[in-house]
Amino acid sequence: MSSTKSEFADTIYALATMAGKSAVSIFRLSGPRSLTVLKLLSGAGDITPRHAHYLTFRSPDTQEPIDQGLGIYFPKPHSFTGEEVVECQLHGSPAVIRHMLETLGQVDGLRPAEAGEFTRRAFINGKMDLMEAEGLADLIDSETSQQKSQALRQMQGGMSAQFETLRNDTIHCLALLEAYIDFPDEEIPESVLTSLQASLIDLRGKIQLMLSDQRRGERLRDGINVVILGAPNVGKSSLLNAIARRDVVIVSHQPGTTRDMVEIHVDIAGYPVVFVDTAGLRDSDDEIESEGIRRALERSRSADIRLVLFDGAQWPQLDDASRQLLDEQSLAVITKGDLLSTRPHHPVLPDVHYISTQSGEGIDALLQQIEKRIVGDYASHTAPFITRTRHRAFLEAALAHIDASMHKPDLELRCEELRLAAQSLGKITGKIQVDDVLDVIFRRFCIGK
Repeated sequence: MSSTKSEFADTIYALATMAGKSAVSIFRLSGPRSLTVLKLLSGAGDITPRHAHYLTFRSPDTQEPIDQGLGIYFPKPHSFTGEEVVECQLHGSPAVIRHMLETLGQVDGLRPAEAGEFTRRAFINGKMDLMEAEGLADLIDSETSQQKSQALRQMQGGMSAQFETLRNDTIHCLALLEAYIDFPDEEIPESVLTSLQASLIDLRGKIQLMLSDQRRGERLRDGINVVILGAPNVGKSSLLNAIARRDVVIVSHQPGTTRDMVEIHVDIAGYPVVFVDTAGLRDSDDEIESEGIRRALERSRSADIRLVLFDGAQWPQLDDASRQLLDEQSLAVITKGDLLSTRPHHPVLPDVHYISTQSGEGIDALLQQIEKRIVGDYASHTAPFITRTRHRAFLEAALAHIDASMHKPDLELRCEELRLAAQSLGKITGKIQVDDVLDVIFRRFCIGK
């Protein structure tokens, strides 16, 4: 890493577990005074690294007992942060937590950790790169098995290795060109130029392949959007409540009740799915309702799956505004199926799903169809390497610089473009100075991580 290892003069501390009542509370310290503080609070003499010591923790000034628990010392550089690290495992009593934090706050040379500061120190000390740090943050936030799997793969360096390969290939091409700049009297053999061009074409193809992932990594991280659309009173809110199995949205016979979008998060086959209820589609003179309809149509354009609802009470008559939203991303859903005595074939909608939120008919079958689509979209492809917008932006920048390099007539200009391409790729993993992106990444962490 170009980020040099840093010896931080201060020692930080934080409660690394949730505040409140629990079986165990863990306090984490990192920095040069960590071991000294452990001995100060416990009166212990020799502390064996990476061994759990059963200790009585006391306030240094009054010797008042705080609690009995475990103290573990991790010497540098073999710790999470690369510094001296101490973990104190006490009981999860609110009184114990409060007393321990008050005591730590009174020790000279200690200060409370900022959000993400432990992981930031780990990055600066070379214990992980930026993508691995982001993977750790995603692992903490993961709510489904597929999110967890993606985050683990990123945290363990599986994605970083791919970007490092691209960066090294770029640097190799750059080195070939710079060698001839250093020896201007030497004519570049045609075979070298041909080989260089082939390498750049191959590199370009690999980046394009990564970028053509349909944003699966970002969607898996943030949630797959399923937007519910249709005319007023068609049953959109009732469907959302049925999927959530609770009353999330007010259901009323009065048209236009839903003005803004309402979301619920559901785990479907391990994938995070965001169902979105929207305003009913119709012409309206109401300013607020019109804005809700505009937002509904805007959200539908970015939806991964559209559930376009049609009123079974009006069947087989179709609402034109809803019918125009049907495409390969859509599922046509006929609501109020309990009101239909017959279900004839429809020439415009040959493939429809009948549901009734009153009886529950068809809800499970609709969810199974959504699951089939999602699993088909993800399981049939290789695992994505891009999980955040910043990865994609730097990849696109690298691709633009490689394209520019391939068309520059001057060797110095070609080298400069490749140098910029390598820098863009390096910013993904943090293999260059990246102070400008550190705050954006680490501020999302919780205190104590």
